[in-house]
Amino acid sequence: MTEQFPARSSKRIVRTEGGFGRIPVSGVSPVLEGGAYPVKAVTHERLLVQANVFREGHDAVNASVILTSPHGTQRRIDMTQVEPMGLDIWQAHIRMAAPGDWTFRVEGWSDPWGTWAHTAEKKLPAGVDVDLVHMEGRELLEKAARQAEAMRTPGAASLLRGAAAGLTVDTEVDEVLELISSAPITRAMARFGARELVSPTPDYPIRVERRRALYSSWYEFFPRSQGAWVDDEGHWHSGTFQSSMVRLEAAAAMGFNVVYLPPIHPIGTSFRKGPNNTLTPGPQDPGSPWAIGAPEGGHDAVHPDLGSLEDFDAFVAKARSLDIEIALDFALQASPDHPWVTEHPEWFTTRLDGTIAYAENPPKKYQDIYPINFDNDPVGIYHEVLRIIEFWIDHGVTIFRVDNPHTKPVEFWDWLIGRVNERHPEVIFLAEAFTKPQMMAALGKIGFQQSYTYFTWRNVKWELTEYLTELSTEMANFYRPNFFVNTPDINPFFLQSGNQASFAIRAILAATMSPSWGVYSGFELFEHEPLAPGKEEYLDSEKFQFRPRDYDAEPNLNMLLGRLNEIRDAHPALQQLRDVHFHHAPNDAVIVFSKRDGDDTVLVVCSLDPDNTVESQLNLDFDALGFPAAGKISVRDELTGEEYLWERQAFVRLYPGKPAHVLHVTVS
Repeated sequence: MTEQFPARSSKRIVRTEGGFGRIPVSGVSPVLEGGAYPVKAVTHERLLVQANVFREGHDAVNASVILTSPHGTQRRIDMTQVEPMGLDIWQAHIRMAAPGDWTFRVEGWSDPWGTWAHTAEKKLPAGVDVDLVHMEGRELLEKAARQAEAMRTPGAASLLRGAAAGLTVDTEVDEVLELISSAPITRAMARFGARELVSPTPDYPIRVERRRALYSSWYEFFPRSQGAWVDDEGHWHSGTFQSSMVRLEAAAAMGFNVVYLPPIHPIGTSFRKGPNNTLTPGPQDPGSPWAIGAPEGGHDAVHPDLGSLEDFDAFVAKARSLDIEIALDFALQASPDHPWVTEHPEWFTTRLDGTIAYAENPPKKYQDIYPINFDNDPVGIYHEVLRIIEFWIDHGVTIFRVDNPHTKPVEFWDWLIGRVNERHPEVIFLAEAFTKPQMMAALGKIGFQQSYTYFTWRNVKWELTEYLTELSTEMANFYRPNFFVNTPDINPFFLQSGNQASFAIRAILAATMSPSWGVYSGFELFEHEPLAPGKEEYLDSEKFQFRPRDYDAEPNLNMLLGRLNEIRDAHPALQQLRDVHFHHAPNDAVIVFSKRDGDDTVLVVCSLDPDNTVESQLNLDFDALGFPAAGKISVRDELTGEEYLWERQAFVRLYPGKPAHVLHVTVS
């Protein structure tokens, strides 16, 4: 149960720092790094709090979560002991309605009513100490009645006093036992009954953010390609912010709520890359947008081919009118032509031969990019980066997709995100980091609201099951995944056959497994040609050249992408991460999982074989679905509109033209 303070008063036992209180409480979760970093949540997200609570002897113990809002208001949520009982595991779910910095603590406490009820159940049927048991029960009920009166709840006070009056020597044992176990008395005593030897843990932090930090649908495109054209002399002309308005409208029509733009800044010419990352660019080659900086400006300027800063403002305003937020790429690096190179040469690493070290990720070389050395002038670098972020926030950017954050100091991001979110709590940072697990976890813990994942490389059932289980359990408290189906850097092997079912399968999995997912343009047109066999890079990559597209060309996935986003918007179950359950299908080419939020349940059955028809029995866990084990469920396929009546064992047949069911589950 949940109780607003003020609650009944009781003596509180101060816990010794680092030790147990009078009622021991241990194993509290969720807690990050001993409470050094806040647990992640968004408004109205269901968060599980768990602890081990126990005591000496046989008296009853109980536990509560005390939740404190950013304004200091406290709320008590009573915990429930769960199986196996011998492990003393107590749990409660909490939800927070407002963004901000919350705290919670767990309080273990002695439960006199629970102790008395257990004693009564044992002694009264045996005729042992009957008068004394009745006397003790009356005292506890009367005390609770007085507490109810103090809390201005006269109805509960009257109920409790009536129960106390019913505890007499003339009352039949069965009537007494029925009385003390009745739901009204149980609820009233839970609210107003005595709590003794209250032993609190420290307060642990929770950072509650707006829902977009958890739930979002991203679409990425290059403005310079949208509307790019070639004149009669073979010269390319760049697309602009103005010509990209139509792509915003298309993204909105497909239900995407975030549009991500690669860097929009001036591009250097020194060591500029040509098509397919070659070192011999032609005069018409635009270079990589990630080679930021030229005489026209650096990170606080826009490429003149795209338009002016005013044109960018109009682009952002157009996006807002479509309920789309703009995510801007934030790449902390510089081309050799960036103003920083001459104004702040100390921000880079100078080698023994006097040259500045360019970026490398062996065997890859990025001769057109200088990485920043954060140890040479941290004060100057930190505050310049903060200035840039503030600049783009002033121009309407609310989300930053951070390029390669794992190549910069973790403590820098801790400082930057902390400063930005103090002033602008609405701003979201996405970590584009495909690196070692500990680094990816650390970036989540210090504040990145979302993170890229290993989803691109998880294709078979055991990999997907293991990975989503990890993300939705122990990692969910600090790591919010964003499942991109592809990126300008990653042309997944699973898609390189060009099989349209492969694209549909990956889109369905990404959109239903993760509350945030993303698509890089060209995916909907089944672009799949690799740079070379065995390479996860695109041939004729848009990173190095213009690539205008006919997005209405057939075949395409426009309708499927739009339908998936409609389904996500309609079902809270797909907008959360923490409640995921896998069901058994003996065929390894079929994966089955369900997600729940409140009364909303979605069951996904998806083929993992894009080339063949697959069939499988399904063994459904009705308890995980939230329905009685002996009953039947009605399922409606949100992709096709088809309806079925299923029992615990069902059968599916999937094929490349219909590789999945996305089922809304209701009781039959």
